[in-house]
Amino acid sequence: MSALPWCNSTMRSEAVGSNKEALGKMIESLTNPSERLLDPMERISEVLFALIMVLTFTCSFSVADAGREQVRTMLLGALGCNLAWGIIDAVFYLMACFSKRGRGLLTLGALRQVSSPAEAHQIIAQALPPVLVSVLSSSDLEVLRERLNHVGDIPQQPRLSKGEWLGALGVFLIVVLATLPVIMPFAFIASAGRALRTSNAIAVTMLFLAGYAFGKYAGHHPWRMAVVMVLLGGAMVGTTILLGG
Repeated sequence: MSALPWCNSTMRSEAVGSNKEALGKMIESLTNPSERLLDPMERISEVLFALIMVLTFTCSFSVADAGREQVRTMLLGALGCNLAWGIIDAVFYLMACFSKRGRGLLTLGALRQVSSPAEAHQIIAQALPPVLVSVLSSSDLEVLRERLNHVGDIPQQPRLSKGEWLGALGVFLIVVLATLPVIMPFAFIASAGRALRTSNAIAVTMLFLAGYAFGKYAGHHPWRMAVVMVLLGGAMVGTTILLGG
């Protein structure tokens, strides 16, 4: 029984150390450009979004009496739609980055204005995820307060970094490039029916792979999530078509 408290203490110390390291990287990202353009979840989300958008075009396309002109119209519509949404997503990404930097600077500024360590601890705790706060003691928060107070000069206004602009470009390219494998069969296969079947097979495969990546990143049954993503993607496409999207 005497070993149990020691194990709990050791596990907690390791968790705190790991969280401190992660928090340290977060602190540095407030004033320094991030090297990672897009995290894995952002990439997966953009691919899924692009697939669902293009599937609303291909799945509502009637191959019974489709000629080359109808196929061309569908291709231009699908590509144009995802080009537009790629631009919109990129703008939203930049807005989110700008907001995140601004909130970080406000937090640093608020820490330097308070005189009480307890108030500073409260500000830090409010800026952190609840899971992280749950493993930090008052002494841990004090260490973080001291480190934050020595960050250096705080910019007066948030500014987007080069990495964030490149991230926005990445968002745009992901949305557009994820469209191409699904619509290319219509450009190279003469039979509209065969092109549609090939396109659907490619789309299902991409949904499956995106679901697997999602499950692996989230740590939740990758194969099961792959199947769920195919079913969920089909349901969302069907709903969009039924609602006239």
